[in-house]
Amino acid sequence: MLAVVRIFLVSILLTLISLTSIVMCMLVPNHRSKAHYTAIFVGKLAKIFGIDVEIRKPKGLDDLGPVVYVANHQNSYDIFTVSASLPKRTVSVGKKSLKWIPFFGQMYWFTGNILLDRGNRSKAHGTITATAEKMKERQTSVWLFPEGTRSYGRGLLPFKTGAFHTAKQAGSPIVPVCVSNTHDMVDLNRWDNGKMIIEFLSPIQVEDDSREAIRKLANHTHEIMLAKIKEISVEAGNELVEVDSKKVGK
Repeated sequence: MLAVVRIFLVSILLTLISLTSIVMCMLVPNHRSKAHYTAIFVGKLAKIFGIDVEIRKPKGLDDLGPVVYVANHQNSYDIFTVSASLPKRTVSVGKKSLKWIPFFGQMYWFTGNILLDRGNRSKAHGTITATAEKMKERQTSVWLFPEGTRSYGRGLLPFKTGAFHTAKQAGSPIVPVCVSNTHDMVDLNRWDNGKMIIEFLSPIQVEDDSREAIRKLANHTHEIMLAKIKEISVEAGNELVEVDSKKVGK
């Protein structure tokens, strides 16, 4: 019964948030933090699922200017948990099919987020350049999931290099964002579903744009994020079970 009530409440509230956000975006179309303010309200829905979210940011992070945030992507609950940590003047990059989700998809587009056709490699490469140009032109940051898909309990998957190429082209640093393990954490019929930690790490400069250097940087970022995710997962009480996988992604 609790699960039904939660799903009903979240569906109604997410629709209301989406519609309100769309109207506000129409009234103030050029506001650079419209995605941030919408994400704050979406992030509050985590409480309905019984999840306590703790966000940790180093001092001075908001003063860096445009950056590329890279975060681990675990499951559909990320919409209601990770959203709460979206910084000001930041947009995310999602798959193009999101636009077909009633109300939410339209809100996602209206708030300035970027829709990517992942099935078309030539368009994807073009999007890297376009995203970098938008970052410089609008002085906004972007939020990317370098795994390219949800991990669903498979640990931290190999990183693709698109986020790192984007950072180099934009002349911006990479900021890793580590989210503690949430696999098998949520039981919709359980009132309290525990704690999750979202921790921002120190920025990493992209010095070299050669293919080998970018791949090395992606692997290095993967290593430091995996170590931190393991650490905060233990602290949050939901230890990460690492899978045997290649650390090099294409």
